[in-house]
Amino acid sequence: MRLALVPFILACSSLAAAADPAEGRKLVEQKNCETCHRNKTMGDANAVYLRKDRRVTSFEKLKAQVALCNSELNLQLFPDEEEDIVAYLDQAYYRFNSSRSISK
Repeated sequence: MRLALVPFILACSSLAAAADPAEGRKLVEQKNCETCHRNKTMGDANAVYLRKDRRVTSFEKLKAQVALCNSELNLQLFPDEEEDIVAYLDQAYYRFNSSRSISK
C-alpha cells in the first residue's frame, strides 16, 4: 500500500518544486529588495545585478545570495519563495538557467 503512494508523492513534490518567476517578482517588490540595492549602489537598484564585479557568477551562487539576503535581512521567506525569487532574477538578469524550465 505504501509503495502505491510513491509515484503520487513524487509527482506532487515536482509540482511544488517548480519555481515561478512572476511570484518572485512580486516578492522582490513586497520585500523592498530594491531599497537595499539602491543604498548599496547609490542610485540604480538594478546595478547590483548588472555590475561587472558582481558576486553572482553562477546559478548556484544566485541561489546562495538570495538565501543569504533572506537570512541576513530576516525576510522570513520560505524555501519555495526563495526559489521563486531566484527564478525571477535569473530570468530578468542572469540567464544562467535558460536551458531549464523554471516556471510553473
